[in-house]
Amino acid sequence: MIDCERYVKKVLLDEETIQRRVAELGAQISADYVDVDQLLLVCILKGGILFLSDLMRHIHVPHELDFIAVSSYGVGVRSSSHDVRIEKDLSIDISNKHLLIVEDIIDTGYTLDFVISMLRARSIQSLRLVTLLNKQARRVADIPLDYVGFHIDDHFVFGYGLDLDERCRQLPYVAVADLAALDRS
Repeated sequence: MIDCERYVKKVLLDEETIQRRVAELGAQISADYVDVDQLLLVCILKGGILFLSDLMRHIHVPHELDFIAVSSYGVGVRSSSHDVRIEKDLSIDISNKHLLIVEDIIDTGYTLDFVISMLRARSIQSLRLVTLLNKQARRVADIPLDYVGFHIDDHFVFGYGLDLDERCRQLPYVAVADLAALDRS
């Protein structure tokens, strides 16, 4: 079993701060979608799952869930390859629905740009995006940000759904990784 704590350089966002912001985002989304009856939350796996489960508890309008898995990273890789692959597509028909993409972090934006283009081509009513973390310093693709939990500096982060080589997602906070400790392991 890996000791995730040994890779924590510093806690960037503690559990209380995250939960407070997630509640605020849920309230704003609920207000914005109060008159919409076909809201579909589309979670990008795997990193967005914890954010989704907490966020949906604060969204007080009827909604459905679906999941999409995309990849542009490999295990042990710390930057996007820009070669985006769909590993799991949506399982329901999204035509005429209002989509809210739920993402853990936006970095370069390549992956999300690919997903947005693909979903827009499917006769949807509207598409918005909520992300827990926005790392603007590395942005290459122009991504429309509708709801942002936190703007962060260019750190390699993990926890609260974000992985460290497919591990440590279970941490209730977001931490900056100690890359030197990770390289030694």
